[in-house]
Amino acid sequence: MKHTKHQDINGWLIIDKPKGMTSTDVVNQTRRLFDANKNGHAGTLDPFATGVLPIAFGEATKLIAYVMDGSKEYEFTLKFGTATSTDDIEGDIVRSGGRIPSIDEITGILPSFIGTIEQTPPAYSAIKIDGKRAYDLARSGQAPVMPTRRVEIHSLVLRTQTSADSFCFKVSCSKGTYIRALGRDIALKLNTVGHLTELRRTKCSFFLSSDTILLENLKNIVYEGGRQDVLLPIETALRDIAALAVSAEDAAKLRHGQGLSLKAYDVLQHQGDMMAAYDSSGLVALVRVEEKKISPIRVFNLFKKELKDVDYK
Repeated sequence: MKHTKHQDINGWLIIDKPKGMTSTDVVNQTRRLFDANKNGHAGTLDPFATGVLPIAFGEATKLIAYVMDGSKEYEFTLKFGTATSTDDIEGDIVRSGGRIPSIDEITGILPSFIGTIEQTPPAYSAIKIDGKRAYDLARSGQAPVMPTRRVEIHSLVLRTQTSADSFCFKVSCSKGTYIRALGRDIALKLNTVGHLTELRRTKCSFFLSSDTILLENLKNIVYEGGRQDVLLPIETALRDIAALAVSAEDAAKLRHGQGLSLKAYDVLQHQGDMMAAYDSSGLVALVRVEEKKISPIRVFNLFKKELKDVDYK
């Protein structure tokens, strides 16, 4: 069976995910649009959610875990008085008739969610319970016992009241925070119930809404190379990491997994830290400054191929 050869593409594509698609759907569509060998997403968005979805291509996939560790920002609309099985609009109504709190009541309890909190993820989530996805157990009629987790809420504000029973919030939080669970818990704190009707991610690590492109606009780019013009460089995800300029000889050592001597570099103040090593051709590796050496922890195969002389006979 003949395998089609795809393109080696490296960089970040920041999609404004449309409502109704899974994050995996976006990955698959963009891989086909770019005819790329490899890509993946940095942080799942629920199908009903929209907003910033970073897609890593090629060597950028080595930084997915790093991007996912970054903080996130969301805007969400919480409808009070009705609870659903999924804590969002896609679930079945399981309770109705709950009270609608006032603005003063809502703003009064929000400070209790700031900082490190214990959160129970929704039953309809991808968390594994005894080797099975929680949402599979929930759909089969079982009631999975969801383990609590510690998450960090950096800020949480009420933005506006959008209707008699619905309010819009903005939150900045750590990785692993379920905004559906946050909305559910806000309602429970107010002695009522609620579920999310809108959810939009506005920031994922260093990637913002201003970095995004609509999937439909991407599809409409038809001229050769045009789609690659919207890719952001791999190092865009490394804005908060100190840069380390290395020689071509040391770059070659890093690419072969070898450590570097500390003597040639003024990095004592970075001991224990991660740095991004560059040579004249660009990003070489992520390294860690240890007590006795500089060790590579992620190596990038991005060095430019040198042109060879052609013998015309």
